[in-house]
Amino acid sequence: MSLRGRTAIVTGAGRGIGKAMAARLAADGASVTVADIAGYDVAAADLAKAGARALGLKVDVSSEAETESMAAETLRAFGRIDILVNCAAMFAGVKIGPFEEIPAEEWKRLLEINVVGVALCCRAVTPQMRRQKSGRIINLASGAPLKGVPHFLHYIASKGAVIAMTRGLARELGADGITVNAIAPGLTVTEATRARPEHLRNHAESIRARAIQREEHPDDLIGAVSFLAGDDAAFVTGQTLAVDGGSAML
Repeated sequence: MSLRGRTAIVTGAGRGIGKAMAARLAADGASVTVADIAGYDVAAADLAKAGARALGLKVDVSSEAETESMAAETLRAFGRIDILVNCAAMFAGVKIGPFEEIPAEEWKRLLEINVVGVALCCRAVTPQMRRQKSGRIINLASGAPLKGVPHFLHYIASKGAVIAMTRGLARELGADGITVNAIAPGLTVTEATRARPEHLRNHAESIRARAIQREEHPDDLIGAVSFLAGDDAAFVTGQTLAVDGGSAML
């Protein structure tokens, strides 16, 4: 229970990777705000049934008003904000194909969620973290921009931007006792990716590229988020931790 007395906000926590991370932080003792556009209420109820203090909120991370409200409601419920995990992203619903076939509107919507959404969530929680002189921001990036995955240009561009923002924010917030790090998963099998066969079409090739040649699942990522959220990572900031079975080796 290394996070007892602390509060975490996890976006995109209604299902998949975000849900698994929220459950791990709750198991570590944190109070958890589950933020998502769907499934947030059920996921929060599941945490509460397991004995955690949990709050479920409907949040569109691309909305300035909703991210500000997320931070305010978390403060009202739990009195502090110690950890932000930016997991919400546009991924499984994205069409895979040549970059010249990606509509401009899809570029704009994806960047609005995957890049601007991360920035808005960070901005919403930073004032409270500064008052506390402590905080942990953990951004979900991807191994894709580290390797140059084709036919997914807007997505890998967005996750490359997340890595860049992680480094820049680490410089800006270090003096306030706030660390900012990123986790870069490989292709992770979730209910969302299983529902979109095109995302798994080249999965066997992806697995062969790993040193550990098996599927990646959300539970493969929860140890990394637990570490980065806790005291053992107090002197770690601006880093991108690839958790992909040894596909991208930095």
